[in-house]
Amino acid sequence: MALQVGDVAPEFSLPDQSGNSVSLSSFRGQRVVIYFYPKDDTPGCTKEACNFRDQWASFEKHGIAVLGISKDGATSHSKFISKYDLPFTLLSDAEPCPVAESYGSYGLKKFMGREYMGMMRHTFVVDAEGKIEKAYLKVKAASMADDILQDLGLS
Repeated sequence: MALQVGDVAPEFSLPDQSGNSVSLSSFRGQRVVIYFYPKDDTPGCTKEACNFRDQWASFEKHGIAVLGISKDGATSHSKFISKYDLPFTLLSDAEPCPVAESYGSYGLKKFMGREYMGMMRHTFVVDAEGKIEKAYLKVKAASMADDILQDLGLS
């Protein structure tokens, strides 16, 4: 089950696009957007990443970090970042995706008539104290960043 508003965000340390370890605890004292997405450079995931890119100035202005998490590795993340000029960090949560699972964002999915285990498109805003401030379990990829800024009263 996915996390709810008010829950403590599970701590994690994952490798980024350069292979460096990034821990959630290193962002204590500031808001963090954690968005889980299925796969680099696919239509929906590209729309979502580019919406965060296009709104980056607003996130930066308000001191909000953005972390994208998928099961793709560092090489895939680096290519995705370069191709779309993404200014934020992408993290690798390799299968069986323990971090996504701890957020309720990995599990049985249905796609085109078949079932498989996969990453859910979920987004969480973690407050400065490390608690879930907003949880988006029905994400509109093309407007997720816009929706967060509006919901936080920052747009």
